[in-house]
Amino acid sequence: MNGLVLENSAPTEETVEARAGSGSTPYLLMPISVLFLLIVIGVIRSPSLMTSSGIGAAIIVSAPLILATYALMTTVTAGRGTVDLAIGPLIGFINVSVIQLTASGVIGSPVSVFLFAIGIGIAYQLVMAVVIIYVRVQPIIVSLSGFLALSGINLVILPRPGGLAPEWMQSWGAGTEVFSPVLWIVIAATLAWLLFTQTAFYTHLRLMGSDERAAYTSGVPITVVRMGAHAIAGIFAGLAAITFTALISSGDPSQGTTYTLIAVTALVLGGTSLAGGRGTVMGSLCGAVNLYLINYVLATFNFGAVQSFVTDLAYGTILVASLLLTTALPVIQRYIRNFSPLLYFVVLAVVVFGVVLHTTFDYNALAATADVAAPVLSPSLYAGPLEVTAFSSADTAARIAVMPLIFVGVLIMVLPIFLRIIVSKSDFRNLNLLVAFVVAALLLMSAYFIDKPTSPPSSDVVEIAQ
Repeated sequence: MNGLVLENSAPTEETVEARAGSGSTPYLLMPISVLFLLIVIGVIRSPSLMTSSGIGAAIIVSAPLILATYALMTTVTAGRGTVDLAIGPLIGFINVSVIQLTASGVIGSPVSVFLFAIGIGIAYQLVMAVVIIYVRVQPIIVSLSGFLALSGINLVILPRPGGLAPEWMQSWGAGTEVFSPVLWIVIAATLAWLLFTQTAFYTHLRLMGSDERAAYTSGVPITVVRMGAHAIAGIFAGLAAITFTALISSGDPSQGTTYTLIAVTALVLGGTSLAGGRGTVMGSLCGAVNLYLINYVLATFNFGAVQSFVTDLAYGTILVASLLLTTALPVIQRYIRNFSPLLYFVVLAVVVFGVVLHTTFDYNALAATADVAAPVLSPSLYAGPLEVTAFSSADTAARIAVMPLIFVGVLIMVLPIFLRIIVSKSDFRNLNLLVAFVVAALLLMSAYFIDKPTSPPSSDVVEIAQ
């Protein structure tokens, strides 16, 4: 009797969160670790990655993949193995349709293009949801049928790559600056998803993906939630098509297969469970950016005629490693009970930011400006407690030389504290302000060094130091 009462009673918020799998998230270890490892290797191999043009190119190239991964994550979280294999052809369909309608003068303004792209994405996803829910066809069959149908329709609309994007969009794909409209689209989509995670609808979505029968018996409107998930996926698909059009500034009906494969790879690499119920925007973002960094790092090596095969090998290796990590999650969760991916991200970000500054800083030019042969401490530094002394050029060079050592020393002292907080005290709510402050500081410093290239100090600064 007690068991019957407990089964039929409405689940508490803690029960819903537990069933949805919102506890410890060690599956983000892999995408976050791979992200910063690739950044370090990329900066060492090619420091231009951290320039304004390098980051701008990374944003414009990875934006369509990021948004396509968001669209896949929404439907996959709903469960039933709803992996939309037609996401690539859908992006291509919206792309070629926008190009043709723009050429004929039907649409052209930013508002009309955005409304058309998002409307087509939502319409396709709702049709897919209706077939899955009411016709009761397996999602994999529906998505595969959509893949084949849209691939053929795209070739009918635009037989070969060509055409021009709307005039106001053509400058978006330059990739020469960081703060471009494409970046704001990605930021807006990410913030929208984060706000969506705070709603009851998102809790119902995760619960349904984790255990649809338990969600139904708990009173969750299964049909409404699944239809809403597909509609949200259509919005992200439309935004992905817009950023893809901005990237190539034309139409291309043949990109469907490529984007489907790499979007699914990014989804799995980001830790999203294909069985449903688990997926985060942070993991999907890291997975998509990782794929771009893999291409960037491999491009710095010369593999000759087998370059593309090496890229596919890297994709496969990392994907298999991610799946193995997913298999080992029960073992990892025994040792990491309160893992905070955000704090782990902040710690690695601080370390990698120091490596980037050290790699891209021109120490030779700074030493030449100081006009010294070797950093030797000047006797003028030894003054009384209340005395003020001036620094010579040798003193300035010595201070600059020991700055990396000071940074490493402080890092060695602070890193264990952060690691302790990550593993054992990640559930403290008073850490949210600290994390937000550190993330904001990193973003501000990154923007400063991006817009202001590294250069030796001016002669005025040297004179003041002397």
